[in-house]
Amino acid sequence: MKSSRAIRIITSLSLGVVLIASLSWLGLGQISGQISRIDVFGALKDRPEKTSRALNYLVVGSDTREGLTKAQIKALRVGSTAVAAGGRSDTMLLVHISKARDAAYIVSIPRDTLVMIPAHRSQDGKNDIPERPGKINAAFAFGGAPLLIQTIEGKTDLKIDHYVEVSFAGFTGVVDALGGIQVCSKVAINDPKSHLVMSAGTHILDGIEALKYVRTRDFDGRGDIGRMERQQQFVSAVLRKATSSGVLLNPIKLAKFYNATISTVKMDSAVNKSDLLTLAKQMRNLSSGNVRTLTVPLSNPNGSYPGVGSVVIWDQVLATDLWTRIRNDEALVETIKPTATASSKPVMVDKFKTKTAADNPCATTK
Repeated sequence: MKSSRAIRIITSLSLGVVLIASLSWLGLGQISGQISRIDVFGALKDRPEKTSRALNYLVVGSDTREGLTKAQIKALRVGSTAVAAGGRSDTMLLVHISKARDAAYIVSIPRDTLVMIPAHRSQDGKNDIPERPGKINAAFAFGGAPLLIQTIEGKTDLKIDHYVEVSFAGFTGVVDALGGIQVCSKVAINDPKSHLVMSAGTHILDGIEALKYVRTRDFDGRGDIGRMERQQQFVSAVLRKATSSGVLLNPIKLAKFYNATISTVKMDSAVNKSDLLTLAKQMRNLSSGNVRTLTVPLSNPNGSYPGVGSVVIWDQVLATDLWTRIRNDEALVETIKPTATASSKPVMVDKFKTKTAADNPCATTK
């Protein structure tokens, strides 16, 4: 992927995840009124059935450069607003909040996932495009949020309740408002594409350096898969920092957080102040240890499909199991109690390879 299209800011997505919680916890009606609203569900038909009171948020990061200063663009070397014109989303998260509001799953969906893109009108509105195979990020480019939601619902049979779209224009200010974010690496990083130069060990990154960190994908040979794992760690780091520093419960710090993010966020028009306040009361006791991050199970991260090119292919068995569990609001990690002896310890089975937001890989990094 060329550097001019390289920003896929999972940090913006992590801020979107935090925003879901913090908007609610704040409980101020004026904040709800300041968020830009978009109609993403109005034209959708034949949607999956809603099977529980659990909530499913689709959090999408748009790679628009709008709002970045010339100095930021120069420092990040990402090209101008014109270079990134149009809507593209290279990273997306499905955030599931349990019906009891005491647990959450954050599922990374690879941008090159092979999907069937539903029939839709062309971008100029003149032609009907039939259903066809493609990459999931193409759905967003061709039809924006509505087509992306329709595509994901068709792929997962999971109903999306709400939509959050976050640009990265205010990202540096948000990270700085949180006092920087801690990251760590077991090896030194010198990535000419993201322009990140970082020694091995633990670092507190400011906004600009954090942007470089979440962009990096070529230094370890693992490409987007390694990048997604680092991005999940970053999501967890933002959640830990926001809660442990009292940002979400401190009116002054919270106001600073919102000043940096509010102009970069869009939510679906169905979310109202009452919804946010109700969610606020329900989620107050959600701890980072009950937030699990994972990637959709894959059978081939380097697949190929005729007419589409390089694609990411999901593990049909495990991915189906994952979405079924989320649809039914079931646990992703199972605890099996041995029957051999009374003293035997329960065994944890985590076939989806999840991690909790409380896990801090930097704690053991020298």
